[in-house]
Amino acid sequence: MNFKVKTHNAIADTGLSRLNDENFSISAEEISPDAIILRSYKMPEEDLCDSLKAIARAGAGYNNVPIAKCSELGIVVFNTPGANANAVKEIVLAGLLLSSRGIFAGANFIKDIEGVTANNLKSHVESGKKEFKGRELKDGTLGVVGMGAIGAQVANMGVMLEMNVMGYDPAITVEAAWKLPNKVSRSDDLKSIFANSDYVTLHVPAVEATKNLVNKELLTSSKPGLKLINFARDEIVDSSAIIEALISGQLSNYVTDFADLDLIERANSHGDVIIFPHIGASTKQAEENCSVMAADQLKDFLENGNIKNSVNFPELQEERKSEFRLTVSNKNVAGMIGQITTVLADNDLNIIEMTNKSREDIAYNVIDLDSEASEKVISDLSSLDNVIKVRGIL
Repeated sequence: MNFKVKTHNAIADTGLSRLNDENFSISAEEISPDAIILRSYKMPEEDLCDSLKAIARAGAGYNNVPIAKCSELGIVVFNTPGANANAVKEIVLAGLLLSSRGIFAGANFIKDIEGVTANNLKSHVESGKKEFKGRELKDGTLGVVGMGAIGAQVANMGVMLEMNVMGYDPAITVEAAWKLPNKVSRSDDLKSIFANSDYVTLHVPAVEATKNLVNKELLTSSKPGLKLINFARDEIVDSSAIIEALISGQLSNYVTDFADLDLIERANSHGDVIIFPHIGASTKQAEENCSVMAADQLKDFLENGNIKNSVNFPELQEERKSEFRLTVSNKNVAGMIGQITTVLADNDLNIIEMTNKSREDIAYNVIDLDSEASEKVISDLSSLDNVIKVRGIL
C-alpha cells in the first residue's frame, strides 16, 4: 500500500527520511494525500479532502489546524509534545535573565554611545551602568502556568536555579506529575500564582478555554512588579491589559515571542517589553525532534492504525494479532460495538482481537480479523448510523 504524504513548511529531512520506503511517497504538491505534515501553516477547512486520514503537527501547538472539522470527518490530528521542550526551556531562561538583569537595555546603552573618547569611555560606562542594576533569579518565586512537557522542564530548571517554584495546571497528567521534583509546590488557583510570584511563565495551548487567560482582572491581582514570560501563544494574553499593567506597575517587564503593534510601540518607547520573532522552538535539534516524532506517529497510524499523541482521538496502540486489520471511528454513542460486530459476523469474518477506546464524542476501534475485510464489509460498516470512517489495513 502506498501512502501519499503532503508537506507544508520546511519539514526536517531527519523526520521525512523515516517515511522513505516503498509504502510512502512524499510531496509538497500532492493533491489527494492520505496524510499531511505541517508546522505553522494555517490549514483551512477546504484543505481537508476525502482521502485525508491524518494530520501531524510538528510541534506542540495545534491552533493552526481546524480540529473540530477534522473530528467530524474522522481525521486524526497528531502533535509532538515534548519534542521541542528543551529548546523552549532554554529560551525561557533567556527571558527570565533579560527581564531581571537589564541585559537588553545595557547592551543598547553601549551600542548607542557617541561623542566619547578612549580616555573617558570607561568612566562613561561606569557612570551609566547603575541604570541597569538587576536582581538574581536565586530565591525568587517562579510561577509556571501549564505543567505539560515544557512546563515540567521549566519547573525543574527553576529548582536547579534555586528558585521557589509554584506550578498551576488543573489538567496535569500523571506522567507529567511524576516528572516534577518534590520542591515544586502545586496551586489550584491561577490568581494565587500571579499574586505570589516574582516571575510567571506561560505554557498552555491556545484553545477556547485559554483565550485571554491573562487579562486585566488577573493582572490587577498580580504581585506588583511581576515579570511575565510568554513563549506559549499570543492568543492566551490580552495585549491591551499587558500595557495597562506595565503603566500601573503591576508588571515590570513582559517578554514574549509574539509580535503585536501596540507591544512593539511600548517596547520602543519604554523598553519594558522585549519581543522575539517566534523563535522559541527554532533550533535545529527541536525541528529534527518534532519531525521525527510526527513522522513516526503518522507511519504507525497509516500502517497499523495505532494512535499516539492525538489531540482529538483516543490513544490506542495495539500489536497486530493478524495481517488483516480494520479500524472504525464512530460517534461515542451506545450500541455501536454490537452493530459493528454484527456486520462482521454477517460477512463470516472472525474477530481475533478487538479494542475500543473513546474520547469525548469520538470512539475508535481496532479490530484484527482472520481474513481480509472486503469492500462490501467496509461499505456496510460505513453505512451504519454514527460511523465516521472505516479503514482496512493490510
